[in-house]
Amino acid sequence: QVRVEESGGGSVQVGASLRLSCTASGRTSSRYGMGWFRQSSGNEREFVAAITSTGGGTSYADSVKGRFTITRESAKNTVYLQMNNLKPEDTANYYCVADPPPYLIRSSWYSSDHWDYWGQGTQVTVSS
Repeated sequence: QVRVEESGGGSVQVGASLRLSCTASGRTSSRYGMGWFRQSSGNEREFVAAITSTGGGTSYADSVKGRFTITRESAKNTVYLQMNNLKPEDTANYYCVADPPPYLIRSSWYSSDHWDYWGQGTQVTVSS
């Protein structure tokens, strides 16, 4: 079993920054592909960003490109989501996801159905 834990949410003003952290552990010592989804009240979970197991590839939702950056610690299953210039529409519960080997193909990243391991979520609230 893979355990996923997020931290770093909070309440901020428009234009502020936050950094979310996530660590995945368990099963093997393999590196995992990892990512972030978010869900706001009354909406489905939506893809935010993902990064390959090596950190060599990333992908972002159009709504966060240029404002959010996903990174990972070398040789660890720890990822960060740096969120800058936050907007009220970024308000949501943010979930970290993990993808142990065999890895998802990148085109599968965007659907929440394909990720098997989820954290409990961390709330981000942006107010104007």
